[in-house]
Amino acid sequence: MDAVSSLAHPSPTSTYPAQGAGPTALPEGLKFGTSGLRGLVTELVGLPSRAYALGFVRHALSLAPQTRQVLVGRDLRSSSPEISQDCRAAIQHAGLMAVDCGAVPTPALALEAIRRGCPAIMVTGSHIPDDRNGLKFYLPQGEISKADEMAIAAQVALLDDPALENLAQGEIIGDGQAASINAAYIGRYVDVFGSRSLKGRRVAVYQHSSVARDLLVDLLRALGAEVEPVGRAARFIPVDTEAHEPELVAYIAEVALAGRFDAVVSTDGDADRPLVADETGAILRGDVVGLLAAKLLGFQTIVTPVTSGSVIERSGITADVVRTRVGSPFVIAAMEAAALSGKTGIIGFEANGGTLLGSDGIWQGRALSRLPTRDAVLPILAGLLLVAQSGRPLSAIVGDLPVGHAMADRLKDVASAQSQDFLGRLSQDEAFAQTYFDPVGSIRSVDRLDGIRFDLKDGAVVHYRASGNAPELRCYVEAQTKARASDLLAWGLEAARIQLDSKRHLPIQR
Repeated sequence: MDAVSSLAHPSPTSTYPAQGAGPTALPEGLKFGTSGLRGLVTELVGLPSRAYALGFVRHALSLAPQTRQVLVGRDLRSSSPEISQDCRAAIQHAGLMAVDCGAVPTPALALEAIRRGCPAIMVTGSHIPDDRNGLKFYLPQGEISKADEMAIAAQVALLDDPALENLAQGEIIGDGQAASINAAYIGRYVDVFGSRSLKGRRVAVYQHSSVARDLLVDLLRALGAEVEPVGRAARFIPVDTEAHEPELVAYIAEVALAGRFDAVVSTDGDADRPLVADETGAILRGDVVGLLAAKLLGFQTIVTPVTSGSVIERSGITADVVRTRVGSPFVIAAMEAAALSGKTGIIGFEANGGTLLGSDGIWQGRALSRLPTRDAVLPILAGLLLVAQSGRPLSAIVGDLPVGHAMADRLKDVASAQSQDFLGRLSQDEAFAQTYFDPVGSIRSVDRLDGIRFDLKDGAVVHYRASGNAPELRCYVEAQTKARASDLLAWGLEAARIQLDSKRHLPIQR
């Protein structure tokens, strides 16, 4: 197993040029996280969105002066239309054409930007609550890098443009493009897998407020499946495909048991993270559905963050596994490095299931083109196609893998500085760390690639890291039995909460 050094890239919370450093002062709460810019809606609407859109456009023009248009898409959260309008106004202010792509999945927008050879901005907060939102940026070749983030922040810090305060919305160009963009995205998979590939399969689609809630239904039907849409929501629901709320787990199980489905599937808000449950309603881990995609298409090189489980190495699907820090930019950078070193058949995925193609995938002689950004559709289809191929239930297919038991959850409302203080003490004070872990085992080794990961002598793992997207401390555990993993997760959250509470007066939420 290779490891990408944490020294090779800035961390997801690296200090970029201060937003308020230039004449155009912006809220301090906005920052680039593991994928894109995130912050409270109140900190993003208006001037801040315009400033970051303009900073991105200037950076894109510095790389490709011939740029003439920028695509703008959005998810279904309540603030996204207004923020999208702010971005389009800034693009037009820069003298470029702002193409309103409407409500489309993030990977569909990225695919369209690659096809047209132009930049794009996706207005989305992904899985975080409706009071927050964000911007994801794409260059013509795909998702931006950490170096691009720093360049955009530098452009924003230098802005001195009073006109940004009150930009009028110009002509809307591209109204109705969502239908064609979604159709092209559906066609990407139907052209490769065929219109009868899922014939005889029965699938429930949990629609909630995913921007792909109708697209996913249409796609599965286009592949021949019988589809039942369930759980369509009138308000935005923040579905996190990595840390499942108890209400979500119970609902998915209820749907599965009521309908004799082969699977229940869904995505997060912008459809770059999948949620897949087997025929019993058991929700599969994101790293497992990513692994199924690698198995389906025969990829030889897997790139994945340190938070994904050790099942990847133990599965035998490939011996070439590259571990990275958490965040799609790190996975993309490692995929590019793998390609430059001569490796082939490169796929990346995260613990949340978002799957990235660093190489074309081959299915029965047809090529699924590379797409270097997180995608929810491929891992969803992978499990269903393996069921269709084998005639076996999804639970049995997953049961063939040495999955073990991995779980994750988080403590909410933990400021980044608090998380860093806690992680710093665990990392630097060996005596404190061992005393801290005494209730659950002895420490065998420590990994500081991203956050701090403790391997215990019985083979179990406890890994803490600060979220790059929200004020949360995340805890990941892995063990050979479900009971051990469950106990470790409960202990890991409570032990961290006690330590954090001792440093402040307000209680930390689960």
